[in-house]
Amino acid sequence: MTRLYNAPADFADEMIAGFVAANGRHVRAVPGGVVRSTTSPAGQVAVVIGGGSGHYPAFGGLVGQGLAHGAAMGNLFASPSTQQVRSVATAAEHGGGVLFSYGNYAGDVLNFDAAQEQLRAAGIPSETVTVTDDISSAPAAEKHKRRGIAGDLTVFKSAAAAAEAGYGLAEVVRVARLANERTRSFGVAFTGCTLPGSDAPLFTVPEGRMAVGLGIHGEPGIDETDVPTADGLAELLVSSLLAEVPDGVDGARGARIVPILNGLGALKYEELFVVYRRVAELLEQAGVEIVDPHVGEYCTSFDMAGGSLTLFWLDDELERLWNAPVDTPAYRHGAVTAAERRHADEVTDAASTAIPVGSPASQQAAATALGAIEATVEVIDAHVDELGRLDAIAGDGDHGIGMQRGAHAALAAAREAAQAGAGAATLLDRAAHAWSDRAGGTSGALWGVALRSVGSALGDHAAPTRQAVVAGVASAADGIMAYGKAQPGDKTMVDALLPFSAALRRGVDGGARLADAWAAAADVASEAAAATADLLPRMGRARPHAEKSLGTPDPGAHSFALIVQAVGSVLAGDAGTRKEDQHA
Repeated sequence: MTRLYNAPADFADEMIAGFVAANGRHVRAVPGGVVRSTTSPAGQVAVVIGGGSGHYPAFGGLVGQGLAHGAAMGNLFASPSTQQVRSVATAAEHGGGVLFSYGNYAGDVLNFDAAQEQLRAAGIPSETVTVTDDISSAPAAEKHKRRGIAGDLTVFKSAAAAAEAGYGLAEVVRVARLANERTRSFGVAFTGCTLPGSDAPLFTVPEGRMAVGLGIHGEPGIDETDVPTADGLAELLVSSLLAEVPDGVDGARGARIVPILNGLGALKYEELFVVYRRVAELLEQAGVEIVDPHVGEYCTSFDMAGGSLTLFWLDDELERLWNAPVDTPAYRHGAVTAAERRHADEVTDAASTAIPVGSPASQQAAATALGAIEATVEVIDAHVDELGRLDAIAGDGDHGIGMQRGAHAALAAAREAAQAGAGAATLLDRAAHAWSDRAGGTSGALWGVALRSVGSALGDHAAPTRQAVVAGVASAADGIMAYGKAQPGDKTMVDALLPFSAALRRGVDGGARLADAWAAAADVASEAAAATADLLPRMGRARPHAEKSLGTPDPGAHSFALIVQAVGSVLAGDAGTRKEDQHA
């Protein structure tokens, strides 16, 4: 378990602050993460990596000469927000464009893609290569769906070395894709990991048993076996990986391979060396030529007792790039020519602009919206542990704390906007920005879309009509589906949101007051959320563990239902304090 922390919600921020304080020779802090503290040549491609915190040395520990130019660092096991990614990329970029690279997880894809679109709109060329090395997370025919685990290192290092060598953006992308195609990983765990402040691990493994094919965010394995000997584990890892030779490689015999035996946090180096002894023997028996073996911690998961093996299948170009010198806080290879220190500069945030004053009617609507956000915070606080437990069954267990962080940030931003006289649109836009930035992850991004969509429909200059609320909710549903790519039946928030939106429209079109139509729609959402227990997830981190989630409602759908029920109580109270008219 994690023993040393202050407030659990502050753990990631305090960890990053301490990391920067200890490694100023390599990194400096910017909003959303870290960038190199040294200069880079003008026109060099910037390699920006990132993901949730809790995996050190990934991701901040890999920033420095010869490796990443910046790392967006999200909350624990939660992707960085769009704002964080954009901030880090803007600070890291120096005229050659940006390559984003990160593990293939839904929240990371959502937020990095959104940041990429914003950079392109600002005239900064940007491309993405996601890492998909985990063979347990999808079959070879669907390897584009695989998640990234410890194989991140091979892709990041190859791409960064290409950038250092002066490759242009298109060529850096080509190298990153080639490195990803030639990287395969497989992992196991003997215990789950425990987040700061939690009294239980995200998943458990029975004594004497081993989870096979686990994820690095505490996702449980896809299978379970008896704990083997060290040699038995080596045989499982090697045989699993040699069974899938990458395209373009003519069999294992004669291939040049970098093996990376990675500890996930609680395995001791001595144990890893015992396992690697047999790994090396098996690879040599298969005719493999071992190049630069790595044994240690490269991508961890707090106190998880487990490990993974990565095989990086080299060609001449990849071997040259792999051997290029690197100097970062956590990873060093060869000797770099020390670069000059970089002068700190400011990265501005678009949300710092002045708050426009709304009309009196819109300010009244903003007050109702503020009450709705206050009710949201109350209901999430009351159910945060339950939401975490639901998410841990087939996911990574962070949904409760992520929703809590986002809702509290939204409330602070909404209160500030209300005090400045904002209308409904501005208040909800500020709340959306704060929610998505603070929460990160998939839920942060999607709730940001939802609040911004509703606010846009309400406006800042008139009293919103019932039809405007209906249109705003429908726009939120469309935006979430377009942004998150989920469809009905995928076992996501969409499975509660769409029935809610349809029921709200029916009620308002039938002449019901907004409060009554909302209450009825909230009941529909609750029923729909409960019904997701019968669905198998087809998206996100729960997808590789679909069967484990049967009988359990989707946490995103459940939290949505809780929130609309709470908002319904606010609307009912608001309607009861004033005369109902055409606007309500």
